Amino acid sequence: MAELVWLIPAFPLFGFLTILIFGRRFGDPFAGWFATAMVFASFIASIGVYSDLLGMNEDDREHIENLYSWVPVGSLQIDLAFLVDPLSITMCLFVTGIGGLIHLYSIGYMHGDANFSKFFLYLNLFIFSMTLLVLGENLLVTFLGWEGVGTCSYLLIAFWQTRESAATAGKKAFLTNRVGDWGVMLAMFLAFSAVGSISYSVMNNNAETGIMSQTTATGIAVLLFVGAVGKSAQLPLYIWLPDAMEGPTPVSALIHAATMVTAGVFLMVRINPILTVAADWVMPMIAWIGVITALFAATIALAQRDIKKVLAYSTISQLGYMFLAIGTGAYIAAIFHMVTHAVFKALLFLGSGSVIHGMHDEQDMNKMGKLFKYMPITASTFIVGWLAIAGVPPFSGFWSKDEILLFALGDNVGLYVIGIITALLTALYMTRMVIMTFFGEAKWTSFANEDEMPEVSPGEEPVETHGAHGEFKPHESPVIMLIPLVVLAVFGLFAGLIQLPSLWGVPDSAEHKLEDWLHPDVAFGEAEIAGTWADGHVMLLVIFAVSAALIGILLGWLIYQRKRIKAWEPTLFANGWYYNWAVTWFMGNPGRESFEATATFDSKVIDGAVNGVGVAVREVATEERKAQTGYVRQYAGIIGIAAVLLLGWFVIVRGIL
Repeated sequence: MAELVWLIPAFPLFGFLTILIFGRRFGDPFAGWFATAMVFASFIASIGVYSDLLGMNEDDREHIENLYSWVPVGSLQIDLAFLVDPLSITMCLFVTGIGGLIHLYSIGYMHGDANFSKFFLYLNLFIFSMTLLVLGENLLVTFLGWEGVGTCSYLLIAFWQTRESAATAGKKAFLTNRVGDWGVMLAMFLAFSAVGSISYSVMNNNAETGIMSQTTATGIAVLLFVGAVGKSAQLPLYIWLPDAMEGPTPVSALIHAATMVTAGVFLMVRINPILTVAADWVMPMIAWIGVITALFAATIALAQRDIKKVLAYSTISQLGYMFLAIGTGAYIAAIFHMVTHAVFKALLFLGSGSVIHGMHDEQDMNKMGKLFKYMPITASTFIVGWLAIAGVPPFSGFWSKDEILLFALGDNVGLYVIGIITALLTALYMTRMVIMTFFGEAKWTSFANEDEMPEVSPGEEPVETHGAHGEFKPHESPVIMLIPLVVLAVFGLFAGLIQLPSLWGVPDSAEHKLEDWLHPDVAFGEAEIAGTWADGHVMLLVIFAVSAALIGILLGWLIYQRKRIKAWEPTLFANGWYYNWAVTWFMGNPGRESFEATATFDSKVIDGAVNGVGVAVREVATEERKAQTGYVRQYAGIIGIAAVLLLGWFVIVRGIL
């Protein structure tokens, strides 16, 4: 099966090409079913390759499938090749698995949209690009998928392009990611000039054996980190991700959970040997940027009113945790949290989409409340996602987030303190969202008493009311949208089983499954906490983490449900610390002026100098042409005069008789 790894990207590519040609004939809903089938076929192929690798010895779990020679130019030989190893197949499993569930959900969510087929065309292209990214054997193949998901994000975020906000958000995502792409391209140039290859195996092997100098490793690591910051929405390039909410909700789930934003984390884990031999300041830089981003985004999420904006800033915060793990050498913990986050964040986004669907496209949580009665399945599954991201045991987020905090404490106490504060804030703002949406006061109806509200069955059409404001009754989503929620809720509860820690009562056979699986890919760079204070006080740290989650939930309940504490939602947080405003102001004022000045300098000075040389050559040549009369006697006279002058020079100057 490892030799058939090309089937993983081939299925969504086939779906894309087929819908491109026959999409209008397929229509709604067949185009959606076909696209979904292609992604699930890719998932089945991923399971097949995974099973193949699982039956091999640890040292044999790597296979390079070379399709053809892509760029044979002199010493630059780049193959279109796929790297099959535990890391790439882990990525493929959750990208295609969760991607398939999002496709299935989209059939119901996008039903009736005028561009239904086009939407699934883009979704299949997105999955193809992401599988290409994670399977790439070298940086160029990865970069092809990297640019593919960037292009698809633009197309999907701006899918409803008639809305100016959506069109602007799509352009913002595209342009912001170009900054990160600049870093990836420079890293490729540096790697080839220094190592002679951009193959991961060659680069990592050179780092492990000491052939790669620390300076080269530092340059490659920092430049690729720039790309990761752009793609995975870290400070200072996170600004595109909150605006990505302008796209349809399945797009938000696909970008935030299973695909695009995880690319930067994956890339950092892929080059972990290079990070390990880079300068001593590189890893702390990654860790501090990650943890500061986590705290920064968590504070903003505390004061957002849009249900999808809360989840957007939550994604930025959780990605910060992953970079905190990378910066402390906890690569397995980073992948562990990436997997669990993909599950519960997809659940939360699809759940929010179900709420928006049932509320007739309303996204403001201040206009929701007491929806549990009318959307019981959505609410129940959403609560699973809430408890998972809050870090409440035994839900999946508890195991992965606490493992990151464990390594953070083993590396630096300051990182741990900020991480645990962020965990408390995460529980607080997620509790706020759950209460404002599913409990609290019903702010969407003119009825004063909940008992007066008519019952609405799951999947039933909303019952219109004609109260003071002509409001409507919320309703549960159709079954096709609820199935992915239930499946993701189950995984949100049990996904932590893939990496259970060594705690009391856990059989040895159930411990560290993910660590054993990923060990060949991270063995060189993975950090150890043995001998640190954290290693000797694991249970105490677990108590701290659980306490932080419970305190956050309790505060949220007292503030938003019981109203015992006044809510503190400062304008500073609501406006994102005015960072986005500052960037917008700069780009529209001094930025625009400086760009225009640069363009003027380029056209007047740089182009002027080049054009001036051309004009000068033309003028000189025009004057010299006048000496070319075509008369033989003139040319003979010039030759005679030149001969006399040459003879005189030899006789007089050189003294030759």
